[in-house]
Amino acid sequence: MKEENEFLKKTPFRIKRYYGYVIATIVALGLPFIRIDGNHIFLLSFDKKQLHLLGIAFDMQELYLMPFLLMLLFLGIFAVTSLGGRAWCGWACPQTIFRVIYRDLIESKLLGLRRIKNKQKEPDLSKAENKTKKVIGIIIWTCLALIAASDFMWYFVPPEDFFAYLQNPTEHMFLIGFVLCIAAFLVYDVIFLKEDFCVYICPYSRVQSVLYDNDTYQAIYSTNRGGEIYNENKEKIIFKAKDLPQASNECTTCESCVTVCPTHIDIRKGLQLECINCLECVDACTTVMGKLGKPSLVQWSSTNAIKNNIPTKMVRKSTVMYFVALLVVIGLLFVMGGEKENMLLNVNKTTELYKVKENKVVANNFVLLFQNTESVPLTYVLEIVDNPDIRIERFEPFTLSPGKLAKKVLVLETDKVLVSDNTKDTPITITLKAYAKEDPEKVKVFRKAVFIYPRLDKLK
Repeated sequence: MKEENEFLKKTPFRIKRYYGYVIATIVALGLPFIRIDGNHIFLLSFDKKQLHLLGIAFDMQELYLMPFLLMLLFLGIFAVTSLGGRAWCGWACPQTIFRVIYRDLIESKLLGLRRIKNKQKEPDLSKAENKTKKVIGIIIWTCLALIAASDFMWYFVPPEDFFAYLQNPTEHMFLIGFVLCIAAFLVYDVIFLKEDFCVYICPYSRVQSVLYDNDTYQAIYSTNRGGEIYNENKEKIIFKAKDLPQASNECTTCESCVTVCPTHIDIRKGLQLECINCLECVDACTTVMGKLGKPSLVQWSSTNAIKNNIPTKMVRKSTVMYFVALLVVIGLLFVMGGEKENMLLNVNKTTELYKVKENKVVANNFVLLFQNTESVPLTYVLEIVDNPDIRIERFEPFTLSPGKLAKKVLVLETDKVLVSDNTKDTPITITLKAYAKEDPEKVKVFRKAVFIYPRLDKLK
């Protein structure tokens, strides 16, 4: 166990991030293919007008869960940011992963256009060889962008439909155009926009200062050990180690933490919205200071731990509030998701309140809208459960295909004297039960309907 801990401690954050990227990629690519009882883990299908969540299919009329999913998303972001800073940005954000694949894997490792330790130096395109390599890199990334765009679409168009649609491209030009547009954006974003997307476009960086406190984990430079490189106005005042004000200051001014930064910042300047917590600067300083037998001046820690020598508090008021809110929302999701009905039925009365037939028979007409939300055809049956004096005169069991809707006319009649009232018509509430003949225990719903019984003089 101690050997494993030592291995983890010695492993650079960059390598740990790569492991995280591999896991995130496998999950993102594999999740659309996982099905439970024919439903997906997550799918928002505008084509089928369904939301699949954890293997449960919800019709568009049941999208009351969406606000809770959005609340879960934002509260999760707030909680993670309060604890670990912009850990999402550095460790799981698709933008960061795509840039690492293109910049570090394709351009640096595969084509040799860059050095991983110097992310601020652009490739020298004055050489014909490098121009050729650049074009090759763009082609490789374009292919990967098409895969990424397809993967994104799989959360809206399930893979089984997606690949079937591709076999008839002329009939699904909108889908193909959407994939191509997303791929084109990814090519522009990753190759030309680069980290400017994080700095100028992504709104997440703008809210980090509100969510951070002195116990938030972040990439932080120890001014106590290294010395002040910038003044209070964020102006650089130290350029060489000999200029440090105290002999005990340990910063070598090697600038390794600067050149390795993908967003082109100097972590010694303090908290900056451009920092994505990739911790490349921590690895760079760890290597340099390790050669001197000293710990890194830049660490993934908190302001309290580095500057005030106070242990970081993981459990504090803000984090407790966020996680309590998360638990409440998750609980509501499970409760409301558990109340999902396995068929949809709307009951509407016609404009005619009632009709009096021969022999004092009273009839009420209703329009029923059925929807099969299951993945197999079902035969629906209807019955009255709480009033034996009212009978179903017109309604026959029928079969409905998966995802389809059907309107049916329901006529209820009675030849009994239900109410003796000479002054007004009387509404009588009854309960209708609709169920699927194939699975009556699972696929069933109860609906209230109002049967209007006329005053007595109308029966004469």
